[in-house]
Amino acid sequence: MAYAETILTGGRIFRGLREGFAEAVAIAGGRVVAVGDRASVLALAGPGTRRIDLAGRVAIPAFNDSHQHLLPLGLTMGQVDLRAAAAPTLDALLGAIGKAAAKAPAGQWIRGRGFDDSVPGFGRNPTADELSAAAPNNPVFIVRTCGHVGVANHAALAIAGIDAATQDPPGGSLDRANGMPNGTLREQAMRLVSRKIAPPSDAQLVDAIGRASQAMLRQGFTRVMDANVGMTGGIREIDAYHTARDNGQLGVRTWMCLAGNPDGIADAAWERGIRPMQGDDMLRYGAMKVFCDGSAGGRTAALTEPYVQGGTGMFIFPTEQYHGLLAKYHRQGWQLAIHAIGDAAIETTIVGMEEADSAAHPVAGRRHRIEHCEFTTPNQIARMAARGIEAIPQAIFIYEFGDMYIQNLGPARAHASNPWRAWMNAGMHPATGSDAPVSSTDPFRNIHTLVTRRTNRGTVLGADQALTVAEAVHAYSWAGAYSQFAEADAGRIVPGQIADITVLSQDIFDCDVEQIPATQADLVLRGGATAFDRYS
Repeated sequence: MAYAETILTGGRIFRGLREGFAEAVAIAGGRVVAVGDRASVLALAGPGTRRIDLAGRVAIPAFNDSHQHLLPLGLTMGQVDLRAAAAPTLDALLGAIGKAAAKAPAGQWIRGRGFDDSVPGFGRNPTADELSAAAPNNPVFIVRTCGHVGVANHAALAIAGIDAATQDPPGGSLDRANGMPNGTLREQAMRLVSRKIAPPSDAQLVDAIGRASQAMLRQGFTRVMDANVGMTGGIREIDAYHTARDNGQLGVRTWMCLAGNPDGIADAAWERGIRPMQGDDMLRYGAMKVFCDGSAGGRTAALTEPYVQGGTGMFIFPTEQYHGLLAKYHRQGWQLAIHAIGDAAIETTIVGMEEADSAAHPVAGRRHRIEHCEFTTPNQIARMAARGIEAIPQAIFIYEFGDMYIQNLGPARAHASNPWRAWMNAGMHPATGSDAPVSSTDPFRNIHTLVTRRTNRGTVLGADQALTVAEAVHAYSWAGAYSQFAEADAGRIVPGQIADITVLSQDIFDCDVEQIPATQADLVLRGGATAFDRYS
Protein backbone atom coordinates (compact mmCIF):
# COMPACT_ATOMS: atom_id res chain seq x y z
CA MET A 1 0.00 0.00 0.00
CA ALA A 2 1.28 3.49 -0.90
CA TYR A 3 0.93 5.80 2.05
CA ALA A 4 0.24 9.53 1.92
CA GLU A 5 3.23 11.70 2.64
CA THR A 6 1.15 14.52 4.13
CA ILE A 7 -2.45 14.74 5.39
CA LEU A 8 -4.30 17.89 6.39
CA THR A 9 -7.30 17.51 8.72
CA GLY A 10 -9.09 19.43 11.47
CA GLY A 11 -10.59 22.18 9.34
CA ARG A 12 -12.29 22.73 6.03
CA ILE A 13 -10.64 22.12 2.67
CA PHE A 14 -11.92 24.42 -0.07
CA ARG A 15 -11.59 22.23 -3.13
CA GLY A 16 -12.89 24.73 -5.67
CA LEU A 17 -15.90 26.81 -6.65
CA ARG A 18 -17.83 23.85 -8.07
CA GLU A 19 -16.49 21.21 -5.71
CA GLY A 20 -17.08 22.97 -2.39
CA PHE A 21 -15.59 21.77 0.88
CA ALA A 22 -14.09 18.55 2.23
CA GLU A 23 -12.77 17.46 5.61
CA ALA A 24 -9.28 16.28 4.70
CA VAL A 25 -6.71 16.07 1.92
CA ALA A 26 -3.86 13.63 1.31
CA ILE A 27 -0.68 14.42 -0.64
CA ALA A 28 1.94 12.15 -2.18
CA GLY A 29 4.55 12.71 -4.86
CA GLY A 30 3.90 16.43 -4.85
CA ARG A 31 0.26 16.04 -5.86
CA VAL A 32 -3.13 15.65 -4.25
CA VAL A 33 -4.04 11.96 -4.08
CA ALA A 34 -7.30 12.10 -2.11
CA VAL A 35 -9.80 14.63 -0.81
CA GLY A 36 -12.87 13.73 1.17
CA ASP A 37 -14.15 12.85 4.60
CA ARG A 38 -11.69 12.59 7.47
CA ALA A 39 -11.94 8.83 7.97
CA SER A 40 -11.36 7.86 4.35
CA VAL A 41 -8.39 10.18 3.97
CA LEU A 42 -6.80 9.12 7.26
CA ALA A 43 -6.97 5.53 6.01
CA LEU A 44 -4.11 6.52 3.68
CA ALA A 45 -1.83 7.44 6.58
CA GLY A 46 1.28 5.42 7.30
CA PRO A 47 4.01 5.46 9.93
CA GLY A 48 5.87 8.31 8.22
CA THR A 49 2.91 10.43 7.19
CA ARG A 50 3.15 14.07 8.18
CA ARG A 51 -0.10 15.15 9.80
CA ILE A 52 -1.10 18.82 9.77
CA ASP A 53 -3.87 19.86 12.14
CA LEU A 54 -5.78 22.82 10.72
CA ALA A 55 -7.28 23.50 14.15
CA GLY A 56 -10.40 25.02 12.64
CA ARG A 57 -8.61 26.97 9.97
CA VAL A 58 -9.26 26.58 6.24
CA ALA A 59 -7.00 25.29 3.46
CA ILE A 60 -7.44 26.70 -0.03
CA PRO A 61 -5.71 26.38 -3.40
CA ALA A 62 -2.63 28.60 -3.18
CA PHE A 63 -3.08 32.11 -4.53
CA ASN A 64 -2.11 33.11 -8.06
CA ASP A 65 -1.31 36.78 -8.77
CA SER A 66 -2.30 36.80 -12.43
CA HIS A 67 -0.83 40.23 -13.19
CA GLN A 68 2.11 41.75 -11.38
CA HIS A 69 5.74 42.65 -12.01
CA LEU A 70 7.74 40.34 -9.78
CA LEU A 71 11.23 41.52 -10.67
CA PRO A 72 10.40 45.25 -10.54
CA LEU A 73 8.58 44.61 -7.26
CA GLY A 74 11.83 43.29 -5.82
CA LEU A 75 13.77 46.26 -7.16
CA THR A 76 11.35 48.83 -5.75
CA MET A 77 11.69 47.32 -2.29
CA GLY A 78 14.95 49.28 -2.17
CA GLN A 79 13.40 52.59 -3.25
CA VAL A 80 11.71 55.30 -1.19
CA ASP A 81 8.20 54.12 -0.32
CA LEU A 82 5.80 56.87 -1.36
CA ARG A 83 2.53 54.98 -1.06
CA ALA A 84 -0.25 56.67 0.86
CA ALA A 85 0.41 54.67 4.02
CA ALA A 86 4.02 55.90 4.11
CA ALA A 87 3.61 59.36 2.56
CA PRO A 88 -0.03 60.46 2.92
CA THR A 89 0.61 64.12 2.05
CA LEU A 90 2.76 66.13 -0.32
CA ASP A 91 4.79 67.42 2.62
CA ALA A 92 5.36 63.86 3.81
CA LEU A 93 6.54 62.86 0.32
CA LEU A 94 9.00 65.73 0.18
CA GLY A 95 10.17 64.85 3.69
CA ALA A 96 10.79 61.23 2.68
CA ILE A 97 12.79 62.35 -0.36
CA GLY A 98 14.79 64.76 1.79
CA LYS A 99 15.53 62.06 4.35
CA ALA A 100 16.78 59.68 1.64
CA ALA A 101 18.89 62.41 0.05
CA ALA A 102 20.49 63.26 3.40
CA LYS A 103 21.84 59.70 3.59
CA ALA A 104 22.95 59.48 -0.06
CA PRO A 105 26.22 60.68 -1.59
CA ALA A 106 25.96 63.78 -3.75
CA GLY A 107 25.03 62.88 -7.33
CA GLN A 108 23.44 59.52 -6.46
CA TRP A 109 19.96 58.99 -7.92
CA ILE A 110 17.06 59.07 -5.47
CA ARG A 111 14.24 56.83 -6.66
CA GLY A 112 10.74 56.58 -5.23
CA ARG A 113 7.50 54.83 -6.10
CA GLY A 114 3.82 54.91 -5.18
CA PHE A 115 2.58 58.49 -4.67
CA ASP A 116 -1.02 59.27 -5.57
CA ASP A 117 -1.86 62.88 -6.38
CA SER A 118 -5.61 62.15 -6.11
CA VAL A 119 -5.60 61.61 -2.33
CA PRO A 120 -6.74 64.56 -0.20
CA GLY A 121 -3.25 65.27 1.13
CA PHE A 122 -1.89 65.91 -2.36
CA GLY A 123 -4.24 67.40 -4.92
CA ARG A 124 -1.43 67.63 -7.47
CA ASN A 125 1.94 66.20 -8.40
CA PRO A 126 5.07 67.58 -6.73
CA THR A 127 7.09 69.90 -8.95
CA ALA A 128 10.68 69.85 -10.07
CA ASP A 129 11.26 72.91 -7.86
CA GLU A 130 9.95 71.11 -4.78
CA LEU A 131 11.92 67.93 -5.41
CA SER A 132 15.06 69.98 -6.02
CA ALA A 133 14.59 71.79 -2.72
CA ALA A 134 14.18 68.45 -0.93
CA ALA A 135 17.26 66.95 -2.62
CA PRO A 136 19.50 69.80 -3.81
CA ASN A 137 22.54 67.60 -4.44
CA ASN A 138 20.91 64.57 -6.10
CA PRO A 139 18.93 63.78 -9.22
CA VAL A 140 15.44 62.58 -8.22
CA PHE A 141 12.93 60.54 -10.20
CA ILE A 142 9.73 59.33 -8.58
CA VAL A 143 6.91 57.34 -10.16
CA ARG A 144 3.20 57.67 -9.51
CA THR A 145 1.37 54.63 -8.12
CA CYS A 146 -0.01 53.75 -11.57
CA GLY A 147 3.47 53.57 -13.12
CA HIS A 148 2.41 55.82 -16.02
CA VAL A 149 3.46 59.20 -14.63
CA GLY A 150 6.81 60.27 -13.20
CA VAL A 151 8.24 63.45 -11.70
CA ALA A 152 11.86 64.54 -11.97
CA ASN A 153 13.76 67.31 -10.22
CA HIS A 154 15.90 69.84 -12.05
CA ALA A 155 19.08 67.79 -11.75
CA ALA A 156 17.35 64.79 -13.34
CA LEU A 157 15.84 66.95 -16.09
CA ALA A 158 19.27 68.37 -16.86
CA ILE A 159 20.85 64.92 -17.07
CA ALA A 160 18.07 63.91 -19.49
CA GLY A 161 18.62 67.06 -21.57
CA ILE A 162 15.05 68.24 -21.02
CA ASP A 163 14.50 71.97 -21.41
CA ALA A 164 12.02 74.40 -22.92
CA ALA A 165 12.83 73.19 -26.43
CA THR A 166 12.12 69.52 -25.70
CA GLN A 167 9.21 68.21 -27.72
CA ASP A 168 6.64 65.68 -26.50
CA PRO A 169 7.75 62.22 -27.65
CA PRO A 170 5.33 59.91 -29.51
CA GLY A 171 2.98 58.33 -26.98
CA GLY A 172 3.97 60.68 -24.18
CA SER A 173 3.87 64.25 -22.91
CA LEU A 174 5.61 66.69 -20.58
CA ASP A 175 3.63 68.98 -18.30
CA ARG A 176 4.73 72.62 -18.53
CA ALA A 177 4.43 75.82 -16.55
CA ASN A 178 5.07 79.10 -18.37
CA GLY A 179 6.49 77.13 -21.26
CA MET A 180 9.03 75.24 -19.13
CA PRO A 181 8.79 71.53 -18.21
CA ASN A 182 7.63 71.41 -14.57
CA GLY A 183 8.96 67.93 -13.85
CA THR A 184 5.91 65.77 -14.62
CA LEU A 185 6.45 63.25 -17.43
CA ARG A 186 3.61 61.12 -18.78
CA GLU A 187 3.81 57.71 -20.48
CA GLN A 188 6.66 57.46 -23.01
CA ALA A 189 8.09 60.79 -21.85
CA MET A 190 9.19 59.02 -18.64
CA ARG A 191 11.80 57.18 -20.68
CA LEU A 192 13.63 60.44 -21.35
CA VAL A 193 14.74 60.30 -17.72
CA SER A 194 14.63 56.58 -16.88
CA ARG A 195 17.05 55.66 -19.69
CA LYS A 196 19.66 57.92 -18.05
CA ILE A 197 19.60 55.90 -14.83
CA ALA A 198 22.14 53.10 -14.67
CA PRO A 199 20.35 49.75 -15.03
CA PRO A 200 20.57 47.19 -12.22
CA SER A 201 23.36 44.63 -12.40
CA ASP A 202 22.73 40.97 -13.22
CA ALA A 203 23.15 40.08 -9.55
CA GLN A 204 20.67 42.78 -8.51
CA LEU A 205 18.11 41.43 -10.96
CA VAL A 206 18.43 37.92 -9.53
CA ASP A 207 18.29 39.16 -5.95
CA ALA A 208 15.17 41.19 -6.76
CA ILE A 209 13.43 38.05 -8.03
CA GLY A 210 14.34 36.20 -4.87
CA ARG A 211 13.29 39.04 -2.57
CA ALA A 212 9.90 39.47 -4.24
CA SER A 213 9.36 35.69 -4.39
CA GLN A 214 9.72 35.38 -0.65
CA ALA A 215 7.34 38.28 -0.08
CA MET A 216 4.73 36.55 -2.24
CA LEU A 217 5.15 33.20 -0.52
CA ARG A 218 4.61 34.85 2.87
CA GLN A 219 1.21 36.02 1.64
CA GLY A 220 0.07 32.61 0.39
CA PHE A 221 1.04 32.76 -3.30
CA THR A 222 2.76 30.04 -5.28
CA ARG A 223 2.08 31.41 -8.78
CA VAL A 224 2.39 34.79 -10.46
CA MET A 225 2.61 36.32 -13.89
CA ASP A 226 5.42 38.81 -14.43
CA ALA A 227 3.50 41.04 -16.80
CA ASN A 228 6.30 42.80 -18.69
CA VAL A 229 9.58 40.89 -18.52
CA GLY A 230 12.32 43.06 -19.99
CA MET A 231 10.86 46.41 -18.91
CA THR A 232 13.79 47.23 -16.62
CA GLY A 233 16.84 45.18 -17.57
CA GLY A 234 16.06 44.17 -21.14
CA ILE A 235 16.88 40.65 -22.29
CA ARG A 236 19.06 40.22 -19.19
CA GLU A 237 15.88 39.69 -17.20
CA ILE A 238 15.33 36.36 -18.93
CA ASP A 239 18.80 35.25 -17.88
CA ALA A 240 18.11 36.51 -14.36
CA TYR A 241 14.95 34.43 -14.14
CA HIS A 242 16.77 31.30 -15.28
CA THR A 243 19.55 31.92 -12.77
CA ALA A 244 17.04 32.50 -9.97
CA ARG A 245 15.22 29.30 -10.87
CA ASP A 246 18.41 27.25 -11.09
CA ASN A 247 19.82 28.47 -7.78
CA GLY A 248 16.53 28.19 -5.91
CA GLN A 249 15.83 31.91 -5.46
CA LEU A 250 12.71 31.82 -7.63
CA GLY A 251 10.15 30.88 -5.01
CA VAL A 252 6.93 31.15 -7.02
CA ARG A 253 5.91 29.52 -10.28
CA THR A 254 6.14 32.26 -12.88
CA TRP A 255 4.25 32.74 -16.13
CA MET A 256 6.49 34.92 -18.29
CA CYS A 257 4.89 37.77 -20.23
CA LEU A 258 7.51 39.40 -22.43
CA ALA A 259 7.75 43.11 -23.20
CA GLY A 260 6.46 43.28 -26.77
CA ASN A 261 6.47 47.01 -27.51
CA PRO A 262 9.01 47.99 -30.19
CA ASP A 263 11.45 48.94 -27.42
CA GLY A 264 10.86 45.61 -25.65
CA ILE A 265 12.58 42.23 -25.92
CA ALA A 266 10.14 40.33 -28.16
CA ASP A 267 12.37 40.19 -31.24
CA ALA A 268 15.53 39.42 -29.29
CA ALA A 269 13.77 36.61 -27.43
CA TRP A 270 12.41 35.18 -30.69
CA GLU A 271 15.91 35.23 -32.23
CA ARG A 272 17.14 33.29 -29.18
CA GLY A 273 14.64 30.58 -30.02
CA ILE A 274 12.25 31.35 -27.17
CA ARG A 275 8.76 30.17 -28.03
CA PRO A 276 5.34 30.14 -26.33
CA MET A 277 4.81 27.44 -23.68
CA GLN A 278 8.50 26.58 -23.37
CA GLY A 279 9.63 26.00 -19.80
CA ASP A 280 8.84 23.93 -16.74
CA ASP A 281 6.66 23.98 -13.62
CA MET A 282 8.63 26.89 -12.12
CA LEU A 283 9.24 29.10 -15.16
CA ARG A 284 7.30 29.14 -18.41
CA TYR A 285 7.02 31.52 -21.37
CA GLY A 286 3.50 32.22 -22.43
CA ALA A 287 2.37 35.78 -23.15
CA MET A 288 3.38 38.91 -25.02
CA LYS A 289 2.67 42.38 -23.62
CA VAL A 290 1.72 45.41 -25.70
CA PHE A 291 0.57 48.75 -24.26
CA CYS A 292 -2.45 50.40 -25.83
CA ASP A 293 -3.08 53.30 -23.43
CA GLY A 294 -2.13 54.66 -20.03
CA SER A 295 -3.92 54.94 -16.68
CA ALA A 296 -7.14 56.45 -15.38
CA GLY A 297 -5.25 58.04 -12.50
CA GLY A 298 -2.83 59.77 -14.83
CA ARG A 299 -5.74 60.62 -17.16
CA THR A 300 -3.92 58.87 -19.99
CA ALA A 301 -6.27 55.88 -20.33
CA ALA A 302 -7.99 56.27 -23.73
CA LEU A 303 -11.71 57.04 -23.40
CA THR A 304 -14.50 57.68 -25.87
CA GLU A 305 -15.93 60.45 -23.66
CA PRO A 306 -13.75 63.10 -21.96
CA TYR A 307 -12.46 63.06 -18.41
CA VAL A 308 -14.15 65.41 -15.98
CA GLN A 309 -11.07 67.63 -16.29
CA GLY A 310 -11.09 67.41 -20.09
CA GLY A 311 -9.20 65.34 -22.64
CA THR A 312 -9.73 61.72 -23.61
CA GLY A 313 -6.34 60.23 -22.74
CA MET A 314 -3.84 58.89 -25.24
CA PHE A 315 -2.99 55.90 -27.38
CA ILE A 316 0.60 54.69 -27.21
CA PHE A 317 0.73 53.79 -30.92
CA PRO A 318 -1.08 54.77 -34.11
CA THR A 319 -3.85 52.27 -34.88
CA GLU A 320 -2.16 50.65 -37.89
CA GLN A 321 1.08 50.07 -36.02
CA TYR A 322 -0.77 48.80 -32.94
CA HIS A 323 -2.91 46.32 -34.85
CA GLY A 324 0.21 45.18 -36.70
CA LEU A 325 1.89 44.32 -33.40
CA LEU A 326 -1.14 42.34 -32.23
CA ALA A 327 -1.30 40.42 -35.52
CA LYS A 328 2.43 39.68 -35.49
CA TYR A 329 2.49 38.22 -31.99
CA HIS A 330 -0.78 36.38 -32.56
CA ARG A 331 0.68 34.67 -35.66
CA GLN A 332 3.79 33.74 -33.69
CA GLY A 333 1.59 31.83 -31.28
CA TRP A 334 1.83 34.05 -28.23
CA GLN A 335 -1.00 34.65 -25.86
CA LEU A 336 -1.67 38.38 -26.12
CA ALA A 337 -1.65 40.23 -22.80
CA ILE A 338 -2.67 43.75 -23.75
CA HIS A 339 -2.67 46.74 -21.46
CA ALA A 340 -5.96 48.53 -22.17
CA ILE A 341 -7.89 50.44 -19.50
CA GLY A 342 -10.20 52.95 -21.18
CA ASP A 343 -13.17 51.90 -23.28
CA ALA A 344 -11.61 53.40 -26.43
CA ALA A 345 -8.43 51.39 -25.85
CA ILE A 346 -10.41 48.24 -25.16
CA GLU A 347 -12.38 48.79 -28.35
CA THR A 348 -9.35 49.11 -30.61
CA THR A 349 -7.78 46.10 -28.85
CA ILE A 350 -10.81 43.92 -29.52
CA VAL A 351 -10.91 45.14 -33.14
CA GLY A 352 -7.23 44.28 -33.51
CA MET A 353 -7.81 40.79 -32.17
CA GLU A 354 -10.87 40.36 -34.39
CA GLU A 355 -8.83 41.40 -37.44
CA ALA A 356 -6.05 38.95 -36.49
CA ASP A 357 -8.57 36.09 -36.27
CA SER A 358 -8.28 33.70 -39.22
CA ALA A 359 -8.72 30.07 -40.16
CA ALA A 360 -4.95 29.59 -40.06
CA HIS A 361 -4.55 31.45 -36.76
CA PRO A 362 -7.87 31.40 -34.88
CA VAL A 363 -8.31 33.50 -31.75
CA ALA A 364 -10.57 30.87 -30.16
CA GLY A 365 -8.61 28.80 -27.67
CA ARG A 366 -5.74 31.26 -27.38
CA ARG A 367 -7.07 32.88 -24.21
CA HIS A 368 -5.89 36.33 -25.22
CA ARG A 369 -6.07 38.73 -22.30
CA ILE A 370 -6.91 42.37 -21.85
CA GLU A 371 -4.99 43.46 -18.78
CA HIS A 372 -6.85 45.80 -16.38
CA CYS A 373 -9.81 46.15 -18.78
CA GLU A 374 -11.53 48.48 -16.35
CA PHE A 375 -14.07 50.36 -18.44
CA THR A 376 -15.82 47.88 -20.72
CA THR A 377 -19.18 48.25 -22.45
CA PRO A 378 -21.80 45.47 -22.71
CA ASN A 379 -21.05 45.17 -26.44
CA GLN A 380 -17.36 44.73 -25.75
CA ILE A 381 -18.04 42.10 -23.09
CA ALA A 382 -20.19 40.11 -25.53
CA ARG A 383 -17.50 40.23 -28.23
CA MET A 384 -14.76 39.23 -25.79
CA ALA A 385 -16.82 36.29 -24.52
CA ALA A 386 -17.56 35.14 -28.09
CA ARG A 387 -13.85 34.77 -28.87
CA GLY A 388 -12.64 33.62 -25.46
CA ILE A 389 -10.81 36.89 -24.76
CA GLU A 390 -10.36 37.25 -20.99
CA ALA A 391 -10.41 40.30 -18.74
CA ILE A 392 -7.57 40.36 -16.22
CA PRO A 393 -8.48 43.16 -13.78
CA GLN A 394 -7.06 44.04 -10.37
CA ALA A 395 -9.64 44.19 -7.58
CA ILE A 396 -7.29 46.27 -5.45
CA PHE A 397 -7.70 49.14 -7.93
CA ILE A 398 -11.26 49.66 -6.68
CA TYR A 399 -10.00 49.90 -3.10
CA GLU A 400 -7.00 52.13 -3.77
CA PHE A 401 -8.24 54.22 -6.71
CA GLY A 402 -12.04 54.02 -6.69
CA ASP A 403 -12.61 57.54 -5.40
CA MET A 404 -10.16 58.84 -7.97
CA TYR A 405 -12.32 57.19 -10.66
CA ILE A 406 -15.27 59.27 -9.45
CA GLN A 407 -13.09 62.38 -9.44
CA ASN A 408 -11.65 61.80 -12.93
CA LEU A 409 -14.48 60.03 -14.77
CA GLY A 410 -17.63 60.89 -12.83
CA PRO A 411 -19.92 58.58 -10.80
CA ALA A 412 -21.58 56.71 -13.68
CA ARG A 413 -18.37 55.41 -15.21
CA ALA A 414 -16.79 54.80 -11.82
CA HIS A 415 -19.68 52.61 -10.68
CA ALA A 416 -19.58 50.68 -13.96
CA SER A 417 -15.86 49.96 -13.72
CA ASN A 418 -14.48 46.45 -13.25
CA PRO A 419 -17.81 44.64 -13.84
CA TRP A 420 -16.87 41.26 -12.39
CA ARG A 421 -20.40 39.91 -12.20
CA ALA A 422 -21.14 40.92 -15.79
CA TRP A 423 -17.94 39.25 -17.00
CA MET A 424 -18.74 36.03 -15.15
CA ASN A 425 -22.36 36.05 -16.32
CA ALA A 426 -21.07 36.30 -19.89
CA GLY A 427 -19.07 33.10 -19.39
CA MET A 428 -15.70 34.79 -18.95
CA HIS A 429 -13.09 33.85 -16.33
CA PRO A 430 -11.73 37.10 -14.86
CA ALA A 431 -8.62 36.46 -12.79
CA THR A 432 -7.31 38.98 -10.30
CA GLY A 433 -3.94 40.23 -9.23
CA SER A 434 -2.17 43.28 -7.86
CA ASP A 435 -0.18 44.90 -10.67
CA ALA A 436 2.52 45.26 -7.99
CA PRO A 437 4.47 47.40 -7.46
CA VAL A 438 1.54 49.57 -8.57
CA SER A 439 -0.74 48.28 -5.80
CA SER A 440 -0.70 46.07 -2.73
CA THR A 441 -0.17 42.34 -3.20
CA ASP A 442 -2.27 41.62 -0.08
CA PRO A 443 -4.72 38.92 -1.24
CA PHE A 444 -7.06 39.40 1.69
CA ARG A 445 -7.58 43.08 0.99
CA ASN A 446 -8.22 42.10 -2.64
CA ILE A 447 -10.78 39.46 -1.61
CA HIS A 448 -12.51 41.89 0.73
CA THR A 449 -12.74 44.38 -2.13
CA LEU A 450 -14.23 41.81 -4.50
CA VAL A 451 -16.88 41.02 -1.90
CA THR A 452 -17.68 44.58 -0.76
CA ARG A 453 -16.66 46.76 -3.75
CA ARG A 454 -15.62 49.33 -1.13
CA THR A 455 -12.86 51.91 -1.59
CA ASN A 456 -10.35 52.91 1.06
CA ARG A 457 -12.54 55.96 1.78
CA GLY A 458 -15.66 53.85 2.30
CA THR A 459 -17.36 54.44 -1.06
CA VAL A 460 -19.13 51.44 -2.57
CA LEU A 461 -18.74 51.24 -6.36
CA GLY A 462 -21.13 49.08 -8.37
CA ALA A 463 -22.51 46.93 -5.56
CA ASP A 464 -24.33 44.77 -8.11
CA GLN A 465 -20.94 43.53 -9.37
CA ALA A 466 -19.83 42.12 -5.99
CA LEU A 467 -18.75 38.47 -5.67
CA THR A 468 -19.12 35.89 -2.93
CA VAL A 469 -16.05 34.90 -0.93
CA ALA A 470 -15.92 31.58 -2.79
CA GLU A 471 -16.05 33.37 -6.15
CA ALA A 472 -13.31 35.74 -5.00
CA VAL A 473 -11.03 32.85 -4.02
CA HIS A 474 -11.87 31.22 -7.36
CA ALA A 475 -10.72 34.40 -9.13
CA TYR A 476 -7.48 34.24 -7.14
CA SER A 477 -6.83 30.56 -7.85
CA TRP A 478 -8.58 28.62 -10.64
CA ALA A 479 -9.17 31.65 -12.87
CA GLY A 480 -5.53 32.60 -12.57
CA ALA A 481 -4.47 29.08 -13.49
CA TYR A 482 -6.87 29.12 -16.44
CA SER A 483 -5.37 32.38 -17.68
CA GLN A 484 -1.99 30.61 -17.72
CA PHE A 485 -3.18 27.34 -19.31
CA ALA A 486 -2.45 25.64 -15.99
CA GLU A 487 -5.92 24.63 -14.80
CA ALA A 488 -5.13 20.90 -15.21
CA ASP A 489 -2.45 21.28 -12.52
CA ALA A 490 -3.48 24.21 -10.36
CA GLY A 491 -6.34 26.21 -8.95
CA ARG A 492 -8.25 23.48 -7.09
CA ILE A 493 -7.58 20.88 -4.42
CA VAL A 494 -8.65 17.71 -6.21
CA PRO A 495 -6.85 14.43 -6.97
CA GLY A 496 -4.19 14.84 -9.62
CA GLN A 497 -3.52 18.53 -9.04
CA ILE A 498 -0.13 19.78 -7.90
CA ALA A 499 -0.32 20.20 -4.12
CA ASP A 500 0.02 23.98 -3.96
CA ILE A 501 -2.05 24.69 -0.86
CA THR A 502 -2.30 27.65 1.51
CA VAL A 503 -3.57 27.37 5.08
CA LEU A 504 -5.19 30.59 6.28
CA SER A 505 -5.18 31.93 9.82
CA GLN A 506 -8.99 31.83 9.88
CA ASP A 507 -11.86 30.45 7.85
CA ILE A 508 -12.64 33.41 5.59
CA PHE A 509 -15.73 31.64 4.24
CA ASP A 510 -17.31 31.68 7.69
CA CYS A 511 -15.98 34.78 9.45
CA ASP A 512 -17.45 38.27 9.39
CA VAL A 513 -16.54 39.80 6.05
CA GLU A 514 -14.94 42.78 7.79
CA GLN A 515 -12.45 40.40 9.43
CA ILE A 516 -11.13 39.12 6.09
CA PRO A 517 -8.40 41.80 5.72
CA ALA A 518 -6.90 40.68 9.05
CA THR A 519 -6.30 37.17 7.69
CA GLN A 520 -2.78 35.85 7.18
CA ALA A 521 -1.24 32.90 5.40
CA ASP A 522 -0.05 30.50 8.09
CA LEU A 523 1.37 27.74 5.90
CA VAL A 524 2.15 27.44 2.20
CA LEU A 525 2.79 24.10 0.52
CA ARG A 526 4.37 24.16 -2.93
CA GLY A 527 4.26 20.74 -4.52
CA GLY A 528 3.46 19.30 -1.10
CA ALA A 529 6.65 20.70 0.47
CA THR A 530 6.65 23.56 2.94
CA ALA A 531 7.55 26.79 1.16
CA PHE A 532 6.53 29.05 4.05
CA ASP A 533 5.52 28.43 7.66
CA ARG A 534 4.62 31.42 9.78
CA TYR A 535 5.39 29.52 12.96
CA SER A 536 8.65 27.82 12.05
